[in-house]
Amino acid sequence: MSRDGPAVFHEVQRFRSRRIWLMVAIPPFGMTLLLVWQVILGHTWGKQPLSNASVIGWTIFLWLIYLRLITVRLVTDVNPAELRVAMRGFWRQRRIALSDIQTAQIVTYDAARDWGGYGIRNTRRGTAYLAGGDRGVRLKLVKGATVLIGSARPDDLLAAVKQRRGAVLE
Repeated sequence: MSRDGPAVFHEVQRFRSRRIWLMVAIPPFGMTLLLVWQVILGHTWGKQPLSNASVIGWTIFLWLIYLRLITVRLVTDVNPAELRVAMRGFWRQRRIALSDIQTAQIVTYDAARDWGGYGIRNTRRGTAYLAGGDRGVRLKLVKGATVLIGSARPDDLLAAVKQRRGAVLE
């Protein structure tokens, strides 16, 4: 529940691409191999090897970063006065007053081609918050900005925005 009243719409999306999770795991996995090679087996790597403490520290640091990245979630809430979209885990949140929304419509997109991938994307087209899938709600704001919010339930998101907005939107 929000301080602005109960959420009319609430959605939490995980980043679904296992391929990305595997690519992000390469640095910590590589450091783990170096840790085994140098610290456990006692072989140095390179002409100026890291100290054992540095190898251990970097390995722990990279695994912590990896664990943080795979737990990031896209959270969308529609409350009586505003729409909130947040990348939980990155401490990034955007609040859009419902009175600032001029139009809203369901759209289909290709995240890679249209927006350059998933996450928070800023392009000349506007700002996109994408976690997976190929459907979402595009908002045109009164000041001219465009915001795309990816959703597994775009019909429900659009209905919530229209219901709380109290005006006819596309």
